[in-house]
Amino acid sequence: MSLADELLADLEEAGDEGEDGLYPGEEGESDGEAGEGQVEGGLEDIPEEMEVDYSGAESVSSIAKLRNSKQFSEIMDKIAIYVEKQRKNSEVSGPVEADPEYKLIVAANNLTVEIENELNIIHKFVRDKYSKRFPELESLVPNSLDYVRTVKELGNNLDKCKNNENLQQILTNATIMVVSVTASTTQGTMLGEDELKRLEEACDMALELNQSKHRIYEYVESRMSFIAPNLSVIVGASTAAKIMGIAGGLTNLSKMPACNLMLLGTQKRTLSGFSSTAVLPHTGYIYHCDVVQTLPPDLRRKAARLVSAKCTLASRVDSFHESADGKVGYDLKEEIEKKFDKWQEPPPVKTVKPLPAPLDGQRKKRGGRRYRKMKERLGLTEIRKHANRMTFAEIEDDAYQEDLGFSLGQLGKSGSGRVRQAQVNEATKARISKSLQRKLQKQNMTYGGRSSVRDNSSGTSSSVAFTPLQGLEIVNPHAAEKKVAEANQKYFSNMAEFLKVKKEGEGK
Repeated sequence: MSLADELLADLEEAGDEGEDGLYPGEEGESDGEAGEGQVEGGLEDIPEEMEVDYSGAESVSSIAKLRNSKQFSEIMDKIAIYVEKQRKNSEVSGPVEADPEYKLIVAANNLTVEIENELNIIHKFVRDKYSKRFPELESLVPNSLDYVRTVKELGNNLDKCKNNENLQQILTNATIMVVSVTASTTQGTMLGEDELKRLEEACDMALELNQSKHRIYEYVESRMSFIAPNLSVIVGASTAAKIMGIAGGLTNLSKMPACNLMLLGTQKRTLSGFSSTAVLPHTGYIYHCDVVQTLPPDLRRKAARLVSAKCTLASRVDSFHESADGKVGYDLKEEIEKKFDKWQEPPPVKTVKPLPAPLDGQRKKRGGRRYRKMKERLGLTEIRKHANRMTFAEIEDDAYQEDLGFSLGQLGKSGSGRVRQAQVNEATKARISKSLQRKLQKQNMTYGGRSSVRDNSSGTSSSVAFTPLQGLEIVNPHAAEKKVAEANQKYFSNMAEFLKVKKEGEGK
């Protein structure tokens, strides 16, 4: 079987399912669900919208038959009768479903849906017919009712776009300017008298249906304040009537949980046997009401859950005919608005907090001679003090080429300007150990000149010394050390004694 045959087989199966009225997921519904307050058929199965060509239709009455139907006239007559009556709150008693006016409200609410579909059909009829005269108008005026009003105002004469007060009440000035410029360059042809007459008839029918729809809305809103005042305060009278009608009455609505209430009115599209997907899953009438749609898109699902929960509470209050003035509804709506404001608040500004005070107390300072000696060792030496001092009005020389601006201060300068010599603090003076002092003293001792052995220099240097008297002289470096060792042995030995002690009075 080829791919084309498989697609044809899928389409035939989808057509069979559509005729039986069953869609996937509907076979397992039990008969007792409706009695439990659940909604049968809560999902409106809307087939994929197909583009129908109405250009071949002779008149609008052949495709739009709602206005002349018996159902439409009966509902509108009953609404006119009930509008003249003044209803009181005390008249509502017992189950609200038994009230005849409630049945009329449900029927009128269903009629508004049919009117919307009829208006779409008429708009397509007018568009197909008028595209012969002005094909560009459809893209310039996307709204269906504005398009119908514009077609009725212009007709065959497109020059009416300029300085037309009636058109200014329909379209904005910018749109009128674009329409007038496009009308001057359009390639459309003139319409005949019969075609123009059919267009005017279709436009009149669309405007009349639109007026009837608004009349139904006004009536429903005025009566919903008596039947379900608290529910109407939260979501509006129109949305309240829709969810009551699809739930099967106010009593069934009050028994329904909030999660099911949110799904009432979900639209489902069936795509010719390929798949069944919801346009917006888990969204119904409550999601599309004005209270939820005023929020940003990312908060609407969360808001729909909140509003459906509050609507459940309000419907239970209305089912027992309590709070007829809508006080509970206003309180619930105030809670909803507060939460909406809380969700949309900007995040708090992060402030830089200072570090807390340390908990450690002040340490004890050690005293005594050892601590004073340590402070003396770590104090500033005289060399560092001189290096830190700077002479006023004198350019300092840099100590290193790599470190610009680093100088040695007054270190090594003779003309410091002081009369007295700086007192040297013995405590902070750099100290030299005794062994290092003896070593330096031995190196500074010269006998007949300096030699390589004495200087601890390399062996390649000569031990010949230059003297001013004899010229060249070879020095024995060990002779001086031997002489020093003999003297130390004589005077500083442990076995040495005083050789000669002068007695008192011998020198006299």
